[in-house]
Amino acid sequence: MAHTAMSGTGTIAENDPLQTAVWRLRSRGCWTDAAALLAPRTGAAPALQRAALLVERCLFTGDGWGEAEDGLRTAEALAEDDDDRGAAACERGQLAYASTVLGVRDRADEARTALGRAAALLAPNAAGRPLLDFRRGLIAEHIADAPQAARAAYRRAHAGATAHDDWLLLSFTWRHLAGLALRDGELAEARHGFAESLRIREELGYLVGTAPALAALAEAEPEPEATRLRAEATRLFRLLGGVPAWLSHHLTPPAPAV
Repeated sequence: MAHTAMSGTGTIAENDPLQTAVWRLRSRGCWTDAAALLAPRTGAAPALQRAALLVERCLFTGDGWGEAEDGLRTAEALAEDDDDRGAAACERGQLAYASTVLGVRDRADEARTALGRAAALLAPNAAGRPLLDFRRGLIAEHIADAPQAARAAYRRAHAGATAHDDWLLLSFTWRHLAGLALRDGELAEARHGFAESLRIREELGYLVGTAPALAALAEAEPEPEATRLRAEATRLFRLLGGVPAWLSHHLTPPAPAV
């Protein structure tokens, strides 16, 4: 694999069998199994990585909130410096964001507070800063309905992910910038961004994120390509047992015009 995949739960290192195994499980939506591999490890870094996996499971499945909370408390307790504390706060903000956007419980204020704490703790050049910028963009777009602020945050995250060679995060920033372009009617820009996101995810083998990328690209493509992409997204979605759960209502083709 030419690229490394980072973003929240660490880097895939070809010479690190544990991280390779964690990535393979995570990329197929097996977050519980991936987290279990990290459980025997001690220290702040494994605890944070484990918490991040459990938080991601909540966003993709709408389940496992209690385990994610427990994982976060452990990571917060073991944090050794501002980078650790900032990264844990970033994950807490993401968990509160997921709870809010999935309609489990409105934790928007908690999400903003936690991400603000992360911003105060993480140095401007910290490795976790691009992920934080991206998540602040999510809050701006999906909770505050402030697309301009979201675009600025996504662009900062995109630049930071590029600087850190964080290819997985780049797949997210491409996709969300493309989504804003589509919202503005910029079809060519949207198509390019969605295609880049899909390309990166396929190259990384990020299977659990490939169906959403296919469905997003379908929104910017004409027929019959849109139907083909949506059908492929549906196949992958079913293959993974209906994950991510929130994708199901995006896979229904639009009703024909009358």
